[in-house]
Amino acid sequence: MARGGGNRSRLLLVILLVTSLFLVTLDLRGSGVTNGSRSAIQSFLAPIQKGVSDFFAPVGRFFGDVKNFPNVKNEIAALQSENAKLKSQVLVNKDIQGQLKQLKGVLDLAGRGGYRTVSARVIGHGSAATFSQTITIDAGTSDGVNVDKTVISEHGLVGVVKSAEAHSAIVLLMSDPAFKVGVRIARSQSIGVLSGTGGNNFTLQLLDPAGDIQKGDVLFTNGSDNNRPFVPGVPTGQVIAVDHTSATLTQTATVKSYSDLGNLGVVSVIISAPTTAPHTMINPTPRPTVIIYVTPTPTPSATGTPSPTPSPTASPTSTKKAKN
Repeated sequence: MARGGGNRSRLLLVILLVTSLFLVTLDLRGSGVTNGSRSAIQSFLAPIQKGVSDFFAPVGRFFGDVKNFPNVKNEIAALQSENAKLKSQVLVNKDIQGQLKQLKGVLDLAGRGGYRTVSARVIGHGSAATFSQTITIDAGTSDGVNVDKTVISEHGLVGVVKSAEAHSAIVLLMSDPAFKVGVRIARSQSIGVLSGTGGNNFTLQLLDPAGDIQKGDVLFTNGSDNNRPFVPGVPTGQVIAVDHTSATLTQTATVKSYSDLGNLGVVSVIISAPTTAPHTMINPTPRPTVIIYVTPTPTPSATGTPSPTPSPTASPTSTKKAKN
């Protein structure tokens, strides 16, 4: 029995070999039989191959991501750095736009006054020197900026140069308690002295006991000898209150400065002023006022007919005038 089983195994092996050779021969000759068999086998194995591929695809992607992780990390870091630079550039652009706006205003004021000026950026507030309320600007003696020069903003007087180096200078603000400047009231031409109080408001004291001062009066610098430290005609402030109870011989008042001393980005130092009309006053640059107009919408009536617009009623004053 064992010998018969061995013969059958050898016979099966021979049959398989012959069959393989036969199929190979047919395939080489381009027989349609092998093409059909191959197509059948491919159709049978295609779903299995797809399933295996879908099953192992996440694993392949995972190992691919792990392999590329250093590159991806570098790309993320580069994008974050670029984003930070763009944000910083946006902020810088906004700052430049604000400075250009102030520069345009201060040059306009200087042009109307006929002043020759040097514009500078404010690079610091306060000082280690003896001055309490100051700003530091990035212009100095190399630019023609010297001590006792008038400093203005787009709206008017800011202060006076108290010290100057080659490329920087310290400006004493008009709000400093040690600051004093001679001013003239535009309406009455009365002369007084404006003093800093350390805050946003200032004190005006008239020199003439008979001087005329009212709320709303506009003040300009009166000027100094040789235009130092102050040139004449620079807008200084507006009277917001008059002290009628003062025990002094001359009148006093509270003044609000035209310049916003807490928001100075660009200022100009007046190098020289015209001598032909030294007391010409410059109208201060008005700050923009936003006006909102509200137009009422008519409410339709219940029948769909527009409601008639009510006629204006005459006020008591106008009625009295009509009777007269």
